[in-house]
Amino acid sequence: MRKFIIEDHHLITPFNEPARDLSILNKPLKIHHADILDEVLGPTPAELSLEAVHDLARFAPEGGEIVVYRDNLYFDIEFFREFFEQARASRLPSQAALPATDAAWMKYSIPLSRLEPVKDMNERPLYYPLDLWYFPNGYVDQRQWRAVPIFSDFKEKGYYNVPDSMSNLRSDAGEQSRGLDLTHLLTERSCLSIDSWVHVYFANIILGVFSRGSRFEEYLSKHNLFALKVLFRAIIEQKQVLSCSKLVQVGEGTIIDPSAVILGPTTIGRGCYIGPGAVIDNCVIGDYVNIAQGCQLMLSVVGNNCFLPFRAALFMTTLMEYTIVAQNTCLQMCVVGRNSFVGAGTTFTDFNLLPAALRAMNASDELEDTGQPVLGGCVGHNSRLGSGLIVMPGRVIESDVVLFAAHDRRVINRNVSYEESDHHKVRASVAKLHRRRYPRHIEAGSEEAYLEQWE
Repeated sequence: MRKFIIEDHHLITPFNEPARDLSILNKPLKIHHADILDEVLGPTPAELSLEAVHDLARFAPEGGEIVVYRDNLYFDIEFFREFFEQARASRLPSQAALPATDAAWMKYSIPLSRLEPVKDMNERPLYYPLDLWYFPNGYVDQRQWRAVPIFSDFKEKGYYNVPDSMSNLRSDAGEQSRGLDLTHLLTERSCLSIDSWVHVYFANIILGVFSRGSRFEEYLSKHNLFALKVLFRAIIEQKQVLSCSKLVQVGEGTIIDPSAVILGPTTIGRGCYIGPGAVIDNCVIGDYVNIAQGCQLMLSVVGNNCFLPFRAALFMTTLMEYTIVAQNTCLQMCVVGRNSFVGAGTTFTDFNLLPAALRAMNASDELEDTGQPVLGGCVGHNSRLGSGLIVMPGRVIESDVVLFAAHDRRVINRNVSYEESDHHKVRASVAKLHRRRYPRHIEAGSEEAYLEQWE
């Protein structure tokens, strides 16, 4: 078995970094890929990177079993194993595809992405091919490929029951109004092409920890012996069922205050500290994370070496590594890049007060309807946000931006680029202390040019 990777050089806004380097479930996407393929295929070193799948004709002319994928594609082990087993059983050159009849793919994987459909004679989408292939005897011409549709087997589940004036958008007689419940389609297998920061949110939260919790509930309800083992473990440990060690995995050297409440399925890494009164529900916590007293975390992912002082709150939010979210801060349905700081009392909102569609940056850096009734904001890498800010739904703050708390800018109601960073407004000797580390691709090498202007 040979493995080839197609490198995708598209930079994801506002991180200004390829998808392969972004954290998914507290792991760089490229490491996530390697772990999954090693488990399903066995240890298989990656060979020379490809620009396109057709390069295989030149790099692997001798044939043999080959797996090829583009490195901006997120898939979990359930998705990859389903594709690989179907493709290998057929012994035909195969390409994974998302069927257009699967509502979960249409809700999460297709909006904002670069995926293009194969259509029928009436111009209706049939399926969306993915950059994931299996060749049993080396590369063959595209005309011989067989599409392998993979279904998500989703289950619709709600996470809030709210008044009909505050839930899903729908169209009645051409007018925007609201439906009844907030629900998500939680999948048995997950896949999407990461072309937008919203896809990072989906991969970590909706198709990540939220779907993981749903799968666990389904498994528990169908396997009585496992349910009895969980109950027995909870009795032995004198804990609530959802807090026992069958559901809450804790790494070596982690200290958890007895008054903290941790509900599974939750994973906590090594060397962490969980303070008094903290509540953690269905989360992934990395290594060496400090979560101080009174913090509230639900359906969230916290990267390695993050720090949450007292009363910080995360709901369906992803923090990448080395990030600080200060006290009395609330982040809802957000993504925050690595080595960033969010000041005390800052709030990221997720609900449009007027029933207007929530839009976000797509793969072409253009605003597009997300199809989501609620959605938070996104902060890039190496950013610094002052205290007391309010960030409106769907807004993004680019990497390397500094925003000071000021009386004339408390509400962030539009996207903020690096050129608008507040550190440009201070004297040169101070401004140069904040180095730009993630320039846009059109500004490669601009760090030196930026520093030269202050010389």
